Amino acid sequence: MDLSAADHRIPLSDGNSIPIIGLGTYSNPRVTPEGTCKTSVKAAIDVGYRHIDGAYVYLNEHEVGEAIREKIAEGKVRREDIFYCGKLWCTALDPENVRPCLERTLKILQLDYVDLYIIELPMAFQPGDKIYPRDENGRWLYHKTNLCATWEALEACKDAGLVKSLGVSNFNRRQLELILNKPGLKYKPVSNQVECHPYFIQTKLLKFCQQHDIVIVAYSPLGTSRDPTWVNLSSPPLLTDPLLKALGEKYNKTTAQVALRFNVQRGVAVIPKSFNPERIKDNFQIFDFSLTEEEMKSIETLNKNVRFVELSMWSDHPEYPFHEEY
Repeated sequence: MDLSAADHRIPLSDGNSIPIIGLGTYSNPRVTPEGTCKTSVKAAIDVGYRHIDGAYVYLNEHEVGEAIREKIAEGKVRREDIFYCGKLWCTALDPENVRPCLERTLKILQLDYVDLYIIELPMAFQPGDKIYPRDENGRWLYHKTNLCATWEALEACKDAGLVKSLGVSNFNRRQLELILNKPGLKYKPVSNQVECHPYFIQTKLLKFCQQHDIVIVAYSPLGTSRDPTWVNLSSPPLLTDPLLKALGEKYNKTTAQVALRFNVQRGVAVIPKSFNPERIKDNFQIFDFSLTEEEMKSIETLNKNVRFVELSMWSDHPEYPFHEEY
């Protein structure tokens, strides 16, 4: 795969293509100053990013939309140059809620379509206005839904021109097969967005997805924040790994660049999140070196098969995806 900073799109099974590196925009809205995300998206577009990963539940899609529209107005990019991924949240998995949820995202972004729309998690929560619904005792309010019916509603959104490509996130093999084997399937998922990095290389899921022409998009490709309220801290920080550091020194690259390059060479798209302009720039500089086969194999041996992002607070949900091996 001959990728460059100017051309790093890889094909999707529906005839569209996805830039192999994107900017993640997740942040805690309680502690992130207004405007931070917008500034970061604009900086990323200036650097050469064309793939922006967002979600309604990040509560910053209005900033992403503003940044994209301003860069289009400046003549820096055209709308078709930008690849935006939005997400269908757990409270909107009932078929009748799918299109209104996507239309709300389009209204917030002030865009006519999104390039990729994915089911954020295979677990349904009680529909309603609350993003994280709980009862009076603080217990999560789960909901039973039919993922195949959700998928059919997404297919209708694609037919209506509201979205170019459809995918999923955090689906295990069984949940992917549910969609892939659905009678009358019109559009198969083009991507599965999951945690993937040198400490959690997802070999079996990657192989399964590749067999079905599904691109893996890696979230937390550099590990993740060390926030003990939601992150499993049993693995050490990825970016202090001695092997990644040594390879960084060899190529005059950062450990982050080595970790990103590892996934890109496996055909895995990466969406590192950063609101730091220097790191946004650094993370993009992965097209001017490549790792040898031996180096790729040595990085694979770092695999600990342990997630940073376990979502263990929902582990009692009937569709919790991580009880199974992959």
